[in-house]
Amino acid sequence: DEDEDDDDEEEEEAESGGDESGGEELAFERKARKTVARMEAEAAEQASEQRGAAASFTMPTGPREEMPDIGTLKSRIADVVDVLGDFASKRQEGVTRVEYVSLLAEDLQQVYGYNGELVELLLQLFSPAEALEFIEASEKPRPVTIRTNTLKTRRRELAQALISRNVSLDPISKWSSEGLQIYESAVPIGATPEYLAGHYMIQSASSFLPVLALDPQPGQRVLDMASAPGGKTSHIAARMGNSGTLVANDFNKQRLPSLASNLARQGVRCAILLHADGREFPRLMGGFDRVLLDAPCTGLGVISKDPAVKAEKGFTDVQRCQQLQKELLLAAIDSCTANSAGGGIVVYSTCSIAVEENEAVVDYALASRNVKLVDTGLPFGVEGLTRYRSKRFHASLKHARRFYPHTHNMDGFFVAKLRKFSNDLPPGAQQQPPPSKAASKKKPPPPSKKRQK
Repeated sequence: DEDEDDDDEEEEEAESGGDESGGEELAFERKARKTVARMEAEAAEQASEQRGAAASFTMPTGPREEMPDIGTLKSRIADVVDVLGDFASKRQEGVTRVEYVSLLAEDLQQVYGYNGELVELLLQLFSPAEALEFIEASEKPRPVTIRTNTLKTRRRELAQALISRNVSLDPISKWSSEGLQIYESAVPIGATPEYLAGHYMIQSASSFLPVLALDPQPGQRVLDMASAPGGKTSHIAARMGNSGTLVANDFNKQRLPSLASNLARQGVRCAILLHADGREFPRLMGGFDRVLLDAPCTGLGVISKDPAVKAEKGFTDVQRCQQLQKELLLAAIDSCTANSAGGGIVVYSTCSIAVEENEAVVDYALASRNVKLVDTGLPFGVEGLTRYRSKRFHASLKHARRFYPHTHNMDGFFVAKLRKFSNDLPPGAQQQPPPSKAASKKKPPPPSKKRQK
């Protein structure tokens, strides 16, 4: 066919006067149009084959003694997702939507290694097609990113130094003036002289977002309630220009050495390290202008870093984390002062996509304290949910932002920014009781093992 196309083009070129520059241009344009038309025809044919395959898909019946191979299961997943995307016209007569979803959930567990509860959670949060996109994106590693430590260097200077060491990189995006994405490196990116000198921190791109939303200012009193290993803490210090007071707290005493080491390497001089239960902070100290709570969570947004989450986490873990997150968020709000210029700011973030750990926690805080949600200032992200299944949340939760691996090519993350407008408690609200001795001795649920701060 290509030979015939070339013969036709030569004949048309001869007819149009191929010796002239205008004729050559016309021949080139004709060839380009034919190439495009051929590609479109091939794409249409492929789409038609896929539609035919979906239309011919029939639900398996009877007992399934042998599990199909992975390739067959993946093909069946794609077929079921296609049917569910246009259920009215593609459904098999006599088969309910529940049966299709049940088959899809079973196949997703077999192919990707998820437990049943986590698949159910994903199918409740996303459409079947988007749930599959999330799962497939979570099978791939996220890009390696670093944050320039502006206390010691500038991004352009750092980029030039790393390029001279045969590091292939690019600026992350317009939303970050400090981030660089690493493609290839001839040397380990965590062992360069620039890294050892504290010129940058290896951080996931999504972990920049809470600090950008917090927007700490020089001279302020800032609390990072769960700070280890120090990525966000050092980012805050850089934004403050190493001035003011930064309290870096962590409940896990074993993580404090790595926190101290990272802050020292980054040249942070305005930080005070503390080991305390975050829920005790209103009784320990308060009056902070800004508070960051990057709360312990199930890590459902960082499955690509910690695949064990797929099999180990379930509804019980989500509920247990939610209770701790509610207590920590109220403590963060109580540690903040509304008398700060512009009102006290609290940023709540998690690396989970579960609504129970995000919107539900913030909605609880809105009803329990004199705070309101404000715009995060982040230029992208999916709006927070104001309704989820039978639940209805405060309308202002649309100001929160969700980030997904399949949408933004970064770890799953949630960021909400609250402004405290009064130090008084709202009518009917109660001061949070201190945690019991048993509860304070018991460690909170650990975050995902691979989570980056």
